[in-house]
Amino acid sequence: MSLAPLRLKKNEERRLRAGHLWIFSNEVDVATTPLSGFEAGQVVDICDSRGKPLGSAYVNPQSLICARMISSLPGAVLDHALLVKRLKAALVLRDNLFDKPFYRLAFGEGDGLPGLVIDRHGDTSVIQITTAGMERCKDTIIAALHEVVRPSHIVLRNDAPLRKLEGLELYVAAVAGTAPEQTVIEENGVRFAISPMSGQKTGWFYDHRLNRARMQQYVRGRRILDVFSYSGAWGIQAAVGGAAAVTCIDSSARAVDELRENADLNAIHQPIVALVGDAFDALKTLRTESERYDVVIVDPPAFIKRKKDLQEGLQAYHRINEHALQLVEPGGILISASCSFHLERTTLREVLLKAAQRADVRLQILEQGHQAPDHPVHPAIPETDYLKSYICRVLPAEQRGPMPADEGG
Repeated sequence: MSLAPLRLKKNEERRLRAGHLWIFSNEVDVATTPLSGFEAGQVVDICDSRGKPLGSAYVNPQSLICARMISSLPGAVLDHALLVKRLKAALVLRDNLFDKPFYRLAFGEGDGLPGLVIDRHGDTSVIQITTAGMERCKDTIIAALHEVVRPSHIVLRNDAPLRKLEGLELYVAAVAGTAPEQTVIEENGVRFAISPMSGQKTGWFYDHRLNRARMQQYVRGRRILDVFSYSGAWGIQAAVGGAAAVTCIDSSARAVDELRENADLNAIHQPIVALVGDAFDALKTLRTESERYDVVIVDPPAFIKRKKDLQEGLQAYHRINEHALQLVEPGGILISASCSFHLERTTLREVLLKAAQRADVRLQILEQGHQAPDHPVHPAIPETDYLKSYICRVLPAEQRGPMPADEGG
């Protein structure tokens, strides 16, 4: 198939040859192929400065990332056959990993489907499209999904703010079946009622699945504090894992109500205290009340959504971890996580070190966590490697004795 060419400036093809999928507007030879000459979502052939094809991509003149590679083969388009092929490849991985259909089926660039996320919640699939190229073939995506996994219900959760950067409207719609107000998913053998049409993002955060499984090794018979608890992904799993008591904090009253429902769904009998309020204020109050916990879990929303938010977000990570450490019993556990891509793993470790110094405690890092394998990392795209967590043992600071008096004359 012959496609219109989009030519790059000299040497700007190096990232693409190394496997990257993004093309930025300042990399395009606009004198030869003006971006204004293309429609949003149009599929083009990407060519180097000499006109040699590098593969195909879809383009959006309105976006800073003005094109995203579809294939290293020129002329390839996002048709039914290609989408079915990519989704089947993604399904093979998930079928090998999980015995039940509760996972992220498609993770954008990590699965060769830039701008597309699909979650499977049993017989309900939730699609999130964030780019004009994927929006343009929305009906083909739905048809391909029907062929590959045959869901009873399909929901489009196209309400992500990222769509505004692509000039796309925000909307939520059920496009197959009657979307249930609630459906029940399973993670690590624990059941959760979620809302595909109105829950956060696509309804559930499967990316922490393995980190929450590891958390259960530290909670039996212990008092747990779950900060930014949402509907109980960490706290409920801690209770099922044998925690003696669980306290959860979230700013959303609706999320706290859902947490209580999920506790009932799993027939949890040990005490679960669910508090509605600002996490920072709540931690200060708990410290004032001399509360202490054996395990404190801090899994906040992204404090650093854009690079320009880095300094303000760093301060928030410092504060929340310092407050959390002040509530951990000596010898207890802090689990600290970040989903901010702009906060590097080494930086989070430095945040924990400084927070420990300010809280006058010592840390031992016992485990480091990563996003689950249904969120595969594209090795050429660091942005796909976003989730990190640390499981730390918290020890008292060593007390220094008095300095010996000088014995010299």
